[in-house]
Amino acid sequence: MNKIKWGIAGLGNIAHSFSHDLINVEGAELAAVASKSIENAKGFANKFGVKKFYGSYTELFEDKEIDIIYVSATNDLHASLTIEALNKGKHVLCEKPVALNLDQAKEMVKASQKNEKFFMEALWTRFNPSVIEVLNHIKRNTIGDVRYINADFAFLAENPKIRLTKKEMGGGSLLDIGVYPLFLSYLIFGKPEKILASSIFYESGVDEQTSMILQYKNAQSILHSGFATTSNMVATLNGTKGRININSLWHEAQSFTVIKNNQTLDYHFPTIGKGFTYEILECHKSIQSGKIESELWSHQNSLDLIEIVDRVKSEIGLKF
Repeated sequence: MNKIKWGIAGLGNIAHSFSHDLINVEGAELAAVASKSIENAKGFANKFGVKKFYGSYTELFEDKEIDIIYVSATNDLHASLTIEALNKGKHVLCEKPVALNLDQAKEMVKASQKNEKFFMEALWTRFNPSVIEVLNHIKRNTIGDVRYINADFAFLAENPKIRLTKKEMGGGSLLDIGVYPLFLSYLIFGKPEKILASSIFYESGVDEQTSMILQYKNAQSILHSGFATTSNMVATLNGTKGRININSLWHEAQSFTVIKNNQTLDYHFPTIGKGFTYEILECHKSIQSGKIESELWSHQNSLDLIEIVDRVKSEIGLKF
């Protein structure tokens, strides 16, 4: 079987981590990379043994050998680059958040449908083996009805990179990392009936930290994202018969713990590499099956999640 040839648009830290996993996936080939800077692209290509590198994203999208583009540029470019790549006949895996808002995300889905090309938001946590198994426990009613979720994602950014604080680049903790706890709440409970949220802001106008309460008919989630402090990075799903801790760092979990009837059971599911492998394999499976979206993280799932993010933005008064 021919290898699926990948191109990467945007060569920051996450592209490095992703590439370490990609080059070890059977059936995948990292064939080309692109950056706004040709020197940056060349350095990245040399590091990973990539034959082709470009100083513009359009050149990458026009490379006829490339099957799928991984869009890992800054948040403000997710929509435009994804749509351009789809229109050039490429499949796309776009880093989270899928876009800056719901309207942009809808246009991305339309481009996927129009061009009949696969498109997925790179929410790697959805494909994490521990998270998959936690969902199985919930479906089996191991901890009863889940009534309360507590999840955070925070790290101390003493000298934050420009992209984290700059409004025009889609900065702020909510878009950059708050999508993870919101994703977990959505995965378990769906869309909330009501959202309360409050933030502390940088001078640039994006949030440094945000705390959220999501209200459902019979459940609540208390969630947090921030660059001002570290946090435990443990996610707890509390049910009527017990609870599950997705252990730190929960968004790239290697294990989880079930606490029930005064007993503690540990489950270990170490990831292959850092854990990007599983979303890569999902892309391959979907493309080879002729699908334009994933069954595990569909277009509608991405639209729902960014709609929830938009509701939080509205609550805290954040506009891009």
